[in-house]
Amino acid sequence: MTERPTLAVTVGDPVGIGPEITVRTLAQVGSGAPARGVVAADPAVLRRAARVCGLDVEVRALDSWTGLPEERDGVIDCYDIASLGDTELPWGEVDERAGRAAVRAIEAATQAAMDREVSGIVTGPINKEAIWAAGSEHLGHTEMLGALTGTTRQNTMFVVRGKKVFFATRHVSLRKALDQVSVDQQTAAIEEALTALRVFGHDEPRLAVAAINPHGGENGAFGDEEIEHLAPAVERMRGRGADVAGPVPADSVFHQLLQGRYDGVLSQYHDQGHIAAKTFDFDGTISVTVGLPILRTSVDHGTAFDIAGTGKADPATMTSAFLHGAEFSHFADRIRAEYGG
Repeated sequence: MTERPTLAVTVGDPVGIGPEITVRTLAQVGSGAPARGVVAADPAVLRRAARVCGLDVEVRALDSWTGLPEERDGVIDCYDIASLGDTELPWGEVDERAGRAAVRAIEAATQAAMDREVSGIVTGPINKEAIWAAGSEHLGHTEMLGALTGTTRQNTMFVVRGKKVFFATRHVSLRKALDQVSVDQQTAAIEEALTALRVFGHDEPRLAVAAINPHGGENGAFGDEEIEHLAPAVERMRGRGADVAGPVPADSVFHQLLQGRYDGVLSQYHDQGHIAAKTFDFDGTISVTVGLPILRTSVDHGTAFDIAGTGKADPATMTSAFLHGAEFSHFADRIRAEYGG
């Protein structure tokens, strides 16, 4: 790879806001950005997005990730996935053709990263109904990337203002999330979070484990998960020399993270971590998939079909995901070494 990294960018669903936030981001960061972005998409999709955004840019179609032409401001490079061609689908509607294009872009970008033709991938929002209509059997982006890279266990790391948030459980109901809690499950989640922190530059990581119940359970008065599962897992990891605190009441642990006491927090369930991060900085919160042998950063919002095609979508989160991708690309070798690429 060249010293200045190249990132493969996917727009997600081509009839959502992904194309708009992608062209706005790449037009904004320009050729002086810390990474070069090449979009995996149908060029016509980007040209239409540029029109609705009122951008005077050229979309340059490419057929290879290597031997790239000279960069120029006002030019967006597009690796042509040849899925939709010039077909213009209705904005903001679930369409299997859009789902097929989204999947094709993810496949192309992932293969380029696996082949080390790019330093990582930056992904826009997909519509799950659309990819399922197109025949995908995966629950979403993360599961698809796992299958494409041959990995069986991935996790999400949120990054907000340099701080990291992890998740012991993800896309399950709160009731099921609580049912999954055990000493072994917590130990594994702590290990994965510490590994990710080390991979992404924290050589001596400090991790806090968020409690589940109010006030951390008040010694069993408000729930016993902390006593039976979380605290024993923390002590087990401390016995192995890890710098792990907790369980820390969830109403204070994220504040302590932002104050610099910890490098990361292990959230116990989806909304516990999402609410904290997005309330603090919605546009600045991005997602990194850990456990893959390639770097993947992503927006953490949906396709916003209600405003797709209006040019109103805010590109801030995509811009943040792109710039974090450029920053984290320096850890590409660590990622491959740790996660088996």
